[in-house]
Amino acid sequence: MPQSMIANIVARVGLFVLLFWPFPGAAVADTMLDREQFTGDIGERQSSFLALDLTSGARCVLAGSDLETRHAPWSTFKIPNTLIALETGVAESIESWRDWDPKLRPAAHYWPDAWRQGQTLQSAFRRSAAWYFQDIAVEVGAPRYRDLLSDWGYGNADVPTGSDTFWLGGPLALSVTEHVHFLERLLTGALGVDDVHLEALTRVAAAGNLGALKLCGKTGSGPVQAGQFSGSFEGWYAGWLGQDGKVAVVFAHHAQGAHFSSIRSFRQDFAEVLLKACGYR
Repeated sequence: MPQSMIANIVARVGLFVLLFWPFPGAAVADTMLDREQFTGDIGERQSSFLALDLTSGARCVLAGSDLETRHAPWSTFKIPNTLIALETGVAESIESWRDWDPKLRPAAHYWPDAWRQGQTLQSAFRRSAAWYFQDIAVEVGAPRYRDLLSDWGYGNADVPTGSDTFWLGGPLALSVTEHVHFLERLLTGALGVDDVHLEALTRVAAAGNLGALKLCGKTGSGPVQAGQFSGSFEGWYAGWLGQDGKVAVVFAHHAQGAHFSSIRSFRQDFAEVLLKACGYR
């Protein structure tokens, strides 16, 4: 193919290729998405994105992303926490029911009505009901969390004894790269998680389609300054794409904005825009 034709194709999709054009036996090229092509989407927000193709090993990165700074996982921790609940037997299935005890878990001012009721593991995941997973945290206990998260390579695996909120603002933290590598190991079977539990996670994390691919993922967010709900917020959307039961790509998007409403939809919506720009449709 003439080099001019290659250049035209690359320009039309708004990305450029690092290293070199792949050929048989060559290392896989990483794709960098030109941030300037997305200034209208990003606006004043911060945005860092990484996707990893599990077939080719190629990475797709939003240029200018900070992939190494660690952040609290917020509700994206419900991905490993759901598995930990199932793997440890704290929850028998995604239908495991817990009554909400308002005396033990009093409602905060920001709680939606959907949190102020009993939940299954599945509904707590989809509604992001924090109290359910706080109950799980108490029963699992810090030592088991530290062992599992260390074995799984999940960020700093920092779980203080007695804490049931360690993923909400810290001290547990991980980077965009660590988030993606955790999902890679999880979904390729390297962590040894029971296939039945992985299938259950896939059901609760299902988020529709991206073109011909099935999308699974979880959002998460919280105030940058603890307790400052009227100030700047950070957030995540992390997950995977697959087809016919096989995972094709894993990804993580971290964003920060002036307030919650600035990232509420942006976390997932812009991640989907970038996945399409990477060629996943």
